[in-house]
Amino acid sequence: MKIARNHGQPFWRISSDKVEAVITRKGGHLAPVRFRLPHATIEPFSIAPWAEDKLSAQTPEVLRLLRGDFFCAPFGENETPWRGEKHPAHGETAQAPWRLESIKKSKTGIELHLSLRTKIRAGRVDKKLRLRRGETVLYCQHIISEMTGKMNFGHHATLKFPDQAGSGLISMSPIHFGQVLPSALEEPTSGGYSCLKPGALFSRLDHVPTVDGGLANLSWYPDRPGFEDLVMVAHKAASSFAWTAVTFPEQRHVWFALKDPRVLSSTVLWCSNGGRHYAPWNGRHLSVLGIEDVTSYFHYGLAESARANRVNRRGIPTCLTLKKSTPLVVNYIMAVAAIPRGWGRVASITPDQDGVTLLSEKESPIRVSLDFNFLHAKA
Repeated sequence: MKIARNHGQPFWRISSDKVEAVITRKGGHLAPVRFRLPHATIEPFSIAPWAEDKLSAQTPEVLRLLRGDFFCAPFGENETPWRGEKHPAHGETAQAPWRLESIKKSKTGIELHLSLRTKIRAGRVDKKLRLRRGETVLYCQHIISEMTGKMNFGHHATLKFPDQAGSGLISMSPIHFGQVLPSALEEPTSGGYSCLKPGALFSRLDHVPTVDGGLANLSWYPDRPGFEDLVMVAHKAASSFAWTAVTFPEQRHVWFALKDPRVLSSTVLWCSNGGRHYAPWNGRHLSVLGIEDVTSYFHYGLAESARANRVNRRGIPTCLTLKKSTPLVVNYIMAVAAIPRGWGRVASITPDQDGVTLLSEKESPIRVSLDFNFLHAKA
């Protein structure tokens, strides 16, 4: 019997009246996702251009799958073992086969429940994806249980931007501090190129130091064609709410993500715009921005995140300690909303009982209905 595939992968699909979402059986990667707005159907997530290519046997599984959003535990490369554990890139959660527990439909929406038994550190991860009628919103919940010890983790959302320079305007809740990846992300001798200054600190997205002494503006994208760069922005963990948003003025929609920074303390921005010329990238991964909400030390992995580092020394957690008796619940909301012509960059997102209000730099409010209390829901 032939197995149905979507962009090369077996999948599950769930849908509501406003959203249709595909989730790969391996790795639980979430894409494509279609949001039905009044003026258009929006597909914000990236799918790697090699998704259906025949790749080298040495290609990491996570690269074969690479698309949309997926959950990483531990987050990052994980090249350095931690207390006898050697995890694959972005963890088993990003590449192992998930098991279907249930798909439940109700009058209010639909929920997909998947589970994964991890082997490298024995335990269980439950993935629940929810859609509600009348909303262009994705509710993502991951529950890590039956594990002990330090763990870094996070979401790995990747957005595909229109190829016009600056087609998306990026903003986020107030920054505690930001930093460029301390080591070189790419090496020209290996066919990779970066332009941001390694280790540079910044407090504004539009003032990030470059290797040539200039400043890059990370508040709009795509930009810096031919380069691959990575930065991390820390949020104040005392707050119970943080956000990141991308406005697409020409396409008349905004994508945004909501989180609890006491659980997901930082946001990694991965600017991937044709800076990798080795396989399978081959210079064709263009106009993609990773907006990766994490508790991690950049993308180095568990060992580097569990030890003292430049970020946790400044009071920002880069891992949490898991307890068998207390599951860790990671809740995350991603949404898309229509905007009128001339609506600018998101200046603020304010929650209330029935949703959130997005305010642009021109102070034009957009109301989005969603269950904000989900961010703090228990298992």
